[in-house]
Amino acid sequence: MRKTFGMICAVGLALCLGAGALMAAAPEPDDPWPDLARDIFKGRPLADGTGVLAIEMPYRAEDAAIVPVTLRTVLPAGETRAVKTITLVIDQNPSPVAATFTVAPGVSMISTRVRVNSYTNVHAVAELSDGSLYVVQTYVKASGGCSAPAAKDTQEAKANLGLMRFRQFAAPTPAAASTTREAQIMIRHPNNSGLQMDQITHLYVPLFIVSGLRVFEGDQLLLSMDGGISISEDPNIRFAYRSNGAAAFRAEASDTDGHVFRGEWPAKPSEM
Repeated sequence: MRKTFGMICAVGLALCLGAGALMAAAPEPDDPWPDLARDIFKGRPLADGTGVLAIEMPYRAEDAAIVPVTLRTVLPAGETRAVKTITLVIDQNPSPVAATFTVAPGVSMISTRVRVNSYTNVHAVAELSDGSLYVVQTYVKASGGCSAPAAKDTQEAKANLGLMRFRQFAAPTPAAASTTREAQIMIRHPNNSGLQMDQITHLYVPLFIVSGLRVFEGDQLLLSMDGGISISEDPNIRFAYRSNGAAAFRAEASDTDGHVFRGEWPAKPSEM
């Protein structure tokens, strides 16, 4: 009996050691970034973006369906070039390009919320006015964000579809029109990723997202976004800008079903 037990233990130990060796020898998952960078940016060279652009995201997300991300331009004083576009890429998402933002000179920060589908590197690529590209990256632990059920009731979402709110943040001190300010635009929209399942029918909810957004101060285009499935439900974008002193802001958004939503607001600060 003891001999049999000993043999069983020996076999079990051998199996465990063998499995451990196989796990140790298993290759790391392929890094998709080299192929993504080549495909998205057509093989153009990408330089280290430290000192040009910064990306801020939580290392471990509380909710994979609404992960905050902030992009900041950090060009040094005296730099004659300006950031033209910022492309946000969530490497392991089913559709990695979350959004491309086109910004006016003076727009120095963009903050929004995104879906993250699995543990992943996240890259931000800035194109400068001379055509050069700069990349920075961070890492996020989150999973299931692209397939997470909608937080809003379907009927409520339909009733408020396209409703826009715009907020301007009061400056901490009286300031001239050229001082950097912050504003926020919020759009009521389910932004269905096409990967979510209806909990009643067990069918996938069709793709239905805000695909385009433009924000103007007077006649100046401050910010535009070409959005993908990774932008969270009810898109919410906060940005820092250098005011041109115009009397009004306006915005226009479009979605994948052909709806167009518009809003206009007087240029006056609201309460913090």
